[in-house]
Amino acid sequence: MSLTKQDKAALRATIFRHLDGIATAPTAYTLLEKGILDDLLQRKEADVTELASRFKANEGYLNVALRILCSQGWLDTELDNANNRVTYRVNAKSATAFDLCRLYKDVVTLLRFSGQFHRRKFERAPFTVLESIFKKYRENFGIEFSSDPDTLFIQQQVLKHIEGVAIGPTIVSLGMGGMFHKYFMEASFKAEEFHEDSESFGKILDFFAFLGWFEKKAQTYRFTEKGLFFARRASAYGVTVSYIPTFRNLEELIFGNPEILTNVKPEMPELHVDREMNVWGSGGAHTSYFKKIDEVIIELFNRPLDEQPKGVVDMGCGNGAFLQHIFEVISQRTLRGEVLDDYPLFLVGADFNEVSLRVTRANLTKADIWAKVTWGDIGRPDLLATDLSDNYGIELEDLLNVRTFLDHNRPWEPPSHALAGRVSNSSGGYCFRGKRLNNNDVEAGLLEHFQRWQPFVRRFGLLVIELHTVSPELASKNIGLTSATAYDATHGYSDQYIVEVDVFNQIAAEAGLYPDPKHFCKFPPSELATVSINLLKGN
Repeated sequence: MSLTKQDKAALRATIFRHLDGIATAPTAYTLLEKGILDDLLQRKEADVTELASRFKANEGYLNVALRILCSQGWLDTELDNANNRVTYRVNAKSATAFDLCRLYKDVVTLLRFSGQFHRRKFERAPFTVLESIFKKYRENFGIEFSSDPDTLFIQQQVLKHIEGVAIGPTIVSLGMGGMFHKYFMEASFKAEEFHEDSESFGKILDFFAFLGWFEKKAQTYRFTEKGLFFARRASAYGVTVSYIPTFRNLEELIFGNPEILTNVKPEMPELHVDREMNVWGSGGAHTSYFKKIDEVIIELFNRPLDEQPKGVVDMGCGNGAFLQHIFEVISQRTLRGEVLDDYPLFLVGADFNEVSLRVTRANLTKADIWAKVTWGDIGRPDLLATDLSDNYGIELEDLLNVRTFLDHNRPWEPPSHALAGRVSNSSGGYCFRGKRLNNNDVEAGLLEHFQRWQPFVRRFGLLVIELHTVSPELASKNIGLTSATAYDATHGYSDQYIVEVDVFNQIAAEAGLYPDPKHFCKFPPSELATVSINLLKGN
């Protein structure tokens, strides 16, 4: 039987709750282990600076952790950006939620334990731990469900968190490996057909059957409509799961060496994230954004030829896929594409990472796309401009500048000037190497960042897809409707600076870059927006 619209909404809510769990479970359990949750219950409220001092914690990451609990509705926060103070207070949900945090022990232990094994393969030892979690989950971890609706909500919330941590990595592994596609192509299948350790693998499939994803008859499995819904959205788990290397190191990050996952050599593999998995997960989410990007590209390159950019530069080109996509749109769907022999398109891929540059060159060459590929720093557009002018005869301001989810990941630089004339409106929690950053400085830093780019993008614009935060209060009122908790965790613990949509647009405008209202959109199109698309231009 096909899923109804209401069924699909409920299943989407489950995905959001799973992502909440991958971020919340290791965070809450680490704070429980260190006594911070009990301390908050006893004292009722705490200033984060004072709390960090008493527990010898890194204040920035402690602040991120407590803000996550606020986004789940388990704490309240008062943010005073004028005086750079953050206060946390317990609420009516705190005692119940904090008591249930002990149930996270098994899945957090699994996260920590799994770091000893291959990132992609299913191995026997983690299987064994996972099996014990499945058994406890089937028995609701011993929870006696309350008749009080508020208590019941928290109990079910915690169980969904545990479910998310238990199955999220498996969903991603099966999705990345194409296993879900293989299952789908079979009318029915057996565990031994897809894994040499059929006994252990069968237990995972049995748990999926318990969740209603598969029908099991004898020893064969067949997808249900519910299972297909999740399988087709496996990439939705990819970005959050890719940060498990960070989540398994939270104790050290918050209470020990804040630089444990900092690799000082950019050419070395990142320690805080599984980048291959991150790119795979991001790619699955980008399809809907690219449709809007295509509209902007088509409009720009259908203009009279003397009003068009000479080309496109993608800062943070990664593997070159976005640049390749833009070229295909222009060449196949625009006026410019019809006259490329007479009006060639200058394409530039720039990235800070030398590995990314090599991959981009290889991919664009394979696609027979002519492009300049060069080193670039998101924080130094002047260097890129000089490089393009001196070495390639291209002026940066003659190109359309594009980038995806990059501005929030710029290296931290303290601003030269304080935020003038106002106080930050952002609710975010921001860090650099464990230190808590003043939100006023984060906004001032973003302003200076845009000011550095303004001379080079004011004519043809900066076409940007960006990630955003929402306030913890708003997130807590919309459990199951937003992935904000997961985004705040993955980016907060890894020194990235996502601000609210309105804050982002306001700062851009202060820098002389204004969102083109024809091309601005946000996802979802509500106050819960965590992604925006903008064409920022000068007046």
